[in-house]
Amino acid sequence: MIPFIDYPFVWLQDTIGVPKDELKLIFTILLSYPLAGVLKRLPDTEPAKKNLFMIGVSLFYLIGVFSLWSGIRTLLIASSGAYCIAAFVQGPYMPWVSFVFLMGHMLVGHIHREMYPQPGVVDVTGAQMVLVMKLTAFCWSVHDGRLPKAELSEFQQDRALPEMPSLLDYAGYVLFFPSLFAGPAFDFAEYRRWIDCSMFDVVIPDTKRGGTKRKRKIPSSSIPATIKAVKGLAWIFLFLKFSSWYTTEFALSDQFLEYGIFKRIWYIYLLSFTARLKYYGAWYLTEGACILSGLGYNGLDEKKQPRWDRLTNVGPLALETAQNTRAYLENWNMNTNKWLKNYVYLRVTPKGKKPGFRSSMATFGTSAIWHGISPGYYLTFITASFVQTVAKYFRRHVRPFFMTADQKSDGPYKKIYDVFGLLVTQFSFAYIVAPFIILDFKDSLKLWSRAYFFVHIGIFVSLGFFNSPGKQWLQQRLKNKVGRAAARELHKSASSENFQSGSLGVPDDPIREIEDIQMELQAKKEEILKRRATDRMNKAKKQK
Repeated sequence: MIPFIDYPFVWLQDTIGVPKDELKLIFTILLSYPLAGVLKRLPDTEPAKKNLFMIGVSLFYLIGVFSLWSGIRTLLIASSGAYCIAAFVQGPYMPWVSFVFLMGHMLVGHIHREMYPQPGVVDVTGAQMVLVMKLTAFCWSVHDGRLPKAELSEFQQDRALPEMPSLLDYAGYVLFFPSLFAGPAFDFAEYRRWIDCSMFDVVIPDTKRGGTKRKRKIPSSSIPATIKAVKGLAWIFLFLKFSSWYTTEFALSDQFLEYGIFKRIWYIYLLSFTARLKYYGAWYLTEGACILSGLGYNGLDEKKQPRWDRLTNVGPLALETAQNTRAYLENWNMNTNKWLKNYVYLRVTPKGKKPGFRSSMATFGTSAIWHGISPGYYLTFITASFVQTVAKYFRRHVRPFFMTADQKSDGPYKKIYDVFGLLVTQFSFAYIVAPFIILDFKDSLKLWSRAYFFVHIGIFVSLGFFNSPGKQWLQQRLKNKVGRAAARELHKSASSENFQSGSLGVPDDPIREIEDIQMELQAKKEEILKRRATDRMNKAKKQK
């Protein structure tokens, strides 16, 4: 650590009560703005200078500000290990070897953090989680670069790396300072197109000569970056205010029991909202720094104006007004969703087959381990998966009653259904994510019990109803409303959702997954019995 750098943060900690390391984290993110401005103005024809600048700034953050010497070692092991595996391991299993290495290495860090917790202290775990996403994607891109293009999807062709990058380019990618600690993650192909400026190749009308001409110039990004920064600081300010009003300590105290059940649920909702504010702030700020550097550029919109949403990681308004579980989860940690979908869910699926329970379970396990080993994460994920199942049942069997007969327009009472969906989604997820905030198993159950396990009771009652004659009664009424053929189409459309990746690795339908496992095990058993019977018959024939 640079001498005396701690002094202002210690003073602020004593003044406003925020841990100094969290203040340092905000400081490094804000410092990334002017430094990103410098980075953007380094010569486009000399990418080596950009790489060296990024490496130097990240080392300053890690060592000069946080004194994370062990963190340097952690990132070095992960990045050098992944590079060597990608370079020297041949064959189809290379990405999986890298995946096991990176996830195993990160798991060791999670275990260490769980055994030796340091509340309020920033360690390298966050940076390592971001790096795992980047490096697993990197190894898959190298693997794809070794395959014929005909075997790759459009996305894979776009990200494929036919040649190993130089160590300097790779180090710059690993230590991209605007997203070092909190993300967002991105693929190496995107980084390469940014650093060589090919990302900014655009075709514009040639007003002098007619036709079109190519223009390669990084568009001005100061305004969208400033807007993101202002919004990010506003979220941080709200977090600092709300976090003094809504705390887990109070929710777990005896005083909380003096509240009635509805006031407790409302408090849990605000506690969840407060926790999200911190992430809104951090992700908006880091995204703004990426935009200022130019990496957030995502082509031109229909009005030929630059889009800066390449690295968007959260949609606060869409999340806070979500009327169903999928909308809620898809607007949270978007880049992690993309990583799980493109580099776990779809990669586990055999070619020519639709994703099934193996893909869902692999994605769920990856997401759970990636987040950490605290029991609270697993309580949240498991409960959320059953809520997704219930939500799917309601969408399939209840929502059509609030639409017109042709299912193309809202019925007269659709707004009532939407308001009901909004309230249920928001308050249910506030309850579901409480263990994600608390982390401890006993305390998580304690808080749930103070809300009388209302979400779990709702899950139990709903699943009981949809697995009873009540489901057939609803289906019959639906047929009467929309017709038998239309009802079949609705069911087909809904069932196809089973082949979509669950957001954040949460299985879409755990009951369906369990049934698929049972069916596959039964099929395997029958195959084995059939083979044994055939072997006995062949043996008997030989003896004759």
